[in-house]
Amino acid sequence: MELNENVRGRLRQILELIYEKEIAASVRNHDRIPYTADENGHFDDWTERDVCWWTNGFWAGLLWQLYAYRQNDFLRLAAEGIERKLDRNLMTAHGMDHDSGFRWLMTSGADYRITKSEKSRNRLLLAASDLAGRFNPAGNFIRAWNDDGGKNAGWAIIDCMMNLPLLYFASEELHDPRFRHIAVRHAQTAMKYFVREDGSCCHIVVFDPETGEFIESLGGQGIGVGSAWTRGQSWGLYGFTLSYMHTSRAEFLAAAEKIANYYIAHIPSSGLIPVDFWQDASCDFEDDTSAAIASCGLIELYKITGKEEYLDAALKMIFALAESRCEFSPDRDELLTHCSAAYHERRHNFPIIYGDYYFTEAVMKLLGCETFLW
Repeated sequence: MELNENVRGRLRQILELIYEKEIAASVRNHDRIPYTADENGHFDDWTERDVCWWTNGFWAGLLWQLYAYRQNDFLRLAAEGIERKLDRNLMTAHGMDHDSGFRWLMTSGADYRITKSEKSRNRLLLAASDLAGRFNPAGNFIRAWNDDGGKNAGWAIIDCMMNLPLLYFASEELHDPRFRHIAVRHAQTAMKYFVREDGSCCHIVVFDPETGEFIESLGGQGIGVGSAWTRGQSWGLYGFTLSYMHTSRAEFLAAAEKIANYYIAHIPSSGLIPVDFWQDASCDFEDDTSAAIASCGLIELYKITGKEEYLDAALKMIFALAESRCEFSPDRDELLTHCSAAYHERRHNFPIIYGDYYFTEAVMKLLGCETFLW
């Protein structure tokens, strides 16, 4: 990637700080499965709290990225330990959901790409088959979440766009187009019902599970119906970009650019992203995860289209995070400090592990040393 030496130098410095920090964090935590860190900078552990939680692959994904970068076996061993723990998730039917890509592309997917482990390949294909089984052919969508009473049987969410690469992987690995057909049809449905005319995205869409008929959209984790929850925008931006990369379908590139243009138009001058683009200027809720995820998508869009505005926006957000929202001290576990899970949740501006993963992925993309896991 064409970057001037000053920019490359800053990015190399950031990556070195991340590497040294994560080495120290992995020594302290080894194969914990963290979601956040406490006020003292110590990771929690979801191994027993909820081994099926959707974010449980991201710490391993970060460790694998850095292992491929420097081949430190301690990072690999910690990541492999997390992968083995997630076997309990694979064997828990109610714990398998639309987020299988997040869990197994980051763990088994990384392991298989880097070490060619057959056990990891097997896990990937089991997870992909389960995800394909969530496809509802009446509405051409992949069902989100689980509930025994069927209340959510017709729900789909924008987040699922980022899990479709698990299906693309299975299709390519097995030379079986079934998985790709499901991914493409879900993406087409998302393009029609989730992406609005102005390029913003809704979070949740409800269909009749029997007929596939559209019923309504819900506000989900944003302010409300019609608002622009920023992480949802970033899932759509990066997700449609990935579907284009896997299929070369121009419609997916057009959707990704539409979302990207909306996102860029709403980036604050600070480069720091709010939880919802609709929130009042007096509200201090931020979501570093959105900035990091969107940056990854924008970098890939730049590589595809050559449009400088995509690269410029990604660099603006990455440097804003590095300068004011990163905790680089090796004595603390968290990296990004101002993340939010949802607008209406009680807690805001706290560490969340997938923010750390995507920030690191974006920096490594820019330097050309990323291991592509999608």
